[in-house]
Amino acid sequence: MEFRTVTDQLGRTVLIPINPQRIVSLVPSQTELLFDLGLGDRVVGITKFCVHPNEWFRTKTHVGGTKKLHMGVIRELNPDLIIANKEENNQADIEALETDFPVWVSDVNDLDSALDMIRSVAQITDSDPSQLIHEIDTGFADLKPLNSTKGVLYLIWKNPYMAAGFDTFINDILEHCGFENVVSETRYPELTEQQIIGLNPKVILLSSEPFPFKEKHIVELQQLLPNAEIKLVNGETFSWYGSRLTHAKPYLAQLVSSLK
Repeated sequence: MEFRTVTDQLGRTVLIPINPQRIVSLVPSQTELLFDLGLGDRVVGITKFCVHPNEWFRTKTHVGGTKKLHMGVIRELNPDLIIANKEENNQADIEALETDFPVWVSDVNDLDSALDMIRSVAQITDSDPSQLIHEIDTGFADLKPLNSTKGVLYLIWKNPYMAAGFDTFINDILEHCGFENVVSETRYPELTEQQIIGLNPKVILLSSEPFPFKEKHIVELQQLLPNAEIKLVNGETFSWYGSRLTHAKPYLAQLVSSLK
């Protein structure tokens, strides 16, 4: 078996077999990317949250959740490549796995690093990303942002409320739409109701994941901020940084249009 040395998005050096045949993906958006790169039977294990494509969700071996991996199941699969992510997987799990298997780790905080991830995953799996890259580049180039910047609060969780702050992929997608994040903290800060009132966002976006916000939550928040525009949004569009980005432009354009 021939190997090559590559660098992942954490700057780690990883020795990976050329044309790996037993791949385990620990990240839903990257699992979908592997499908769209045409890897088929070469992917042998995915997480229980890897719901796209449904065919793989039903037939591939599940290796636990992104943060609660079944290490024994992974070892039984004997992968020759594991694809993980800095934010979505635990560092201790990655370190434990890399003692026996090649583990390539992504670190995606914006559209540019997402495109770099796609190119890199294609390189280490000996597949062609050119069509996906073209569709994503074209889609975002054609996306017309809001006519005037609106302050936005993007909520991902309730009890406690948690928002997407700076230094997140979600924030970068919001900026491509012409929003200005009212949250000044990085990552995903917790917020009280009084803090939300104090931020005074013009728009509140309630994500479908990881917390499944519903219409009743719009009513609750509208009582706090009667003048804010509050909408339910598809969390996959804002947070899945793989090939799902090829579908982002029409959805984001419709959202932007509805707020003009």
